[in-house]
Amino acid sequence: MLHSPHAVYAFEDNVVVIPEVVLEELDRFKAEASDRGASSRESSRIFDRLRTCGNLLAGVPLNEQGGILRIETNHLDTCLPPYWDRSKPDNRILQVCRGLAEKGCPTILVSRDTNMRVKATILNLPAEDYRNEKVPSIENQYTGRGEVYASSKAIDAFHADDHGGIDPAVLTEYNSVTQGIQAPALEVNQFLLIRSTDNDRHNALGRFDGEKVVHLHYHNRNPFGVVPRNIGQVFMQECLMLSAEEAPLCIFKGPAGTAKTFYALAVGLHKCLEQRPRQYHHVLICRPNVPMDEEIGFLPGTEKEKIDPYMRAVRDNLFILMSGNAPKEPKEVEQLEETVQMLFDQHTIRTEALAYQRGRSLQQYWMILDEMQNSTPRQAKGVITRPGLGTKIILLGDPSQIDHPYLDSRTNGLSFASEKMRGSHLCYQVTLTHEECERSPLATEAAFRL
Repeated sequence: MLHSPHAVYAFEDNVVVIPEVVLEELDRFKAEASDRGASSRESSRIFDRLRTCGNLLAGVPLNEQGGILRIETNHLDTCLPPYWDRSKPDNRILQVCRGLAEKGCPTILVSRDTNMRVKATILNLPAEDYRNEKVPSIENQYTGRGEVYASSKAIDAFHADDHGGIDPAVLTEYNSVTQGIQAPALEVNQFLLIRSTDNDRHNALGRFDGEKVVHLHYHNRNPFGVVPRNIGQVFMQECLMLSAEEAPLCIFKGPAGTAKTFYALAVGLHKCLEQRPRQYHHVLICRPNVPMDEEIGFLPGTEKEKIDPYMRAVRDNLFILMSGNAPKEPKEVEQLEETVQMLFDQHTIRTEALAYQRGRSLQQYWMILDEMQNSTPRQAKGVITRPGLGTKIILLGDPSQIDHPYLDSRTNGLSFASEKMRGSHLCYQVTLTHEECERSPLATEAAFRL
């Protein structure tokens, strides 16, 4: 319930049993000014609404499929191992589960608490994680790109006609599981590397628009002087260069050093400073307030002063964009730092806390949401629903590097948004690989090995 307040509605025609101690546990968190506190209060409101539908002890209907919710206060005398503390809420929940099972009711414990599921196994009780908001494991998540094969004749015809396309019916792909050739199952806006079946050096890049594979329009551009160094960055540049009307949402996943933040800033500055007429008023940058190490205490000052330490990566990337990544003399370094600061002083670039984005309606913003693997699905949904007309949202992060203590690679907001927006005409996605890390030889090696 703390993870997903509406979880009680996710079990279709089953009977959902809530031990009374769960209500007491929810009550402990209701005063918190956090996602956990908000979930606790929402859960309480749900139970209060259901209370008006009948007797919660006897059971009230949940849905049209026949689902029922009831509160359980019995089974106080059900035996547990003698060394288990009966006053612990977890043990009370397990006691209710065992009591129901002993009465002949097929019972499954559903909990996000790993240790509780282990203890349920000790009691020979079936236990499952709550999977309704879980997405596939990292290796099975949607990447937004694929590799397919076509004849050299089809590729030649594709290159010859800038406005033409390739019929998906002539494409094939290799299935690593069956080790055979099959027709590809393409998603809308999926990027493709098209290889020739009879010439290893003959290939093309394209995007599936829902009907055919079409050309990339921006692969030869150099926004803010940046040149893509690999196929992943070519795909990423295509997503970013498209207008907010065509591609209002871009999601980029990948290891550190693949230039996700760097590219998002480069194209954003190009759109705000170089392109005329200007498409966006400001570059707005937000990120979850989750540190990599232990907290060092409360930060003093205004909102801007509090979030500045979390935005140092942004300044690092801006410095590289302005300097060309070449060694500079001390005086030049000072001038570059002043130029970067000027972007903030003139409000070309704004940095704000993610916590204060709810309720906003953003018009013509270039909005970068960095490190979103540390956001919850609820937070991701909240920010994706903020844009008004002309706003472009870019979600960035690495699902394998999560610092949030209650999230993992399958429950974070970045992966959740990626899977749920898969196949949308308004969403473009690219997952970059370890081989596409361009930060340094050490970063590339570490991304691959660690």
